Amino acid sequence: MEDKNIKVVAIIGSVSENSFTRKSLKIAVDEIEKNENVSVDIIDPRDFDLPIPGLGIQNESRERLQKIIGEADGAILATPEYNGSFSSIIKMTIENLGYPSELAGKPIALLGVASGDMGAVKSIEALRGVCAHIGGLVLPNSTSVAHINDKFDSDGNCIDEKTERRLRRVGTDLVKYLNDYNA
Repeated sequence: MEDKNIKVVAIIGSVSENSFTRKSLKIAVDEIEKNENVSVDIIDPRDFDLPIPGLGIQNESRERLQKIIGEADGAILATPEYNGSFSSIIKMTIENLGYPSELAGKPIALLGVASGDMGAVKSIEALRGVCAHIGGLVLPNSTSVAHINDKFDSDGNCIDEKTERRLRRVGTDLVKYLNDYNA
């Protein structure tokens, strides 16, 4: 399996330049990129002009998003927890993937971050339900990080060794599954 090139798409569920979601996903992506047979496309929502779902609009951004995700073998969806659920940015992205969804049949790793004691448990569970509904193969070991605002220094470096290991495991677990799944 090592000879096959695997494509992963990593979707940032935040538009904030310095979000902890973005910083956390970067660590998972860095881990994935250690594998020579895996490439990663990062979906930054700021680079897309996605239409409001339900209006029937098919613009260039939506087509480009569908093409990138459609060509991927697997995905990581990273979201902050807002008001007990995942971000509207992740929802907007999912809604613009068409029906059947471009994520259908693809292994999906979930990563959630939050500043509270519970972490992003509620957002991960809600997102798991949506991804399963559209036919995604959600990996069982989703990662939720509590007190995310205490895990990075002012330069954006993760300063908590355990958290960094958990974030790297998101990438490792997805690549392992994709290698086994595509064998």
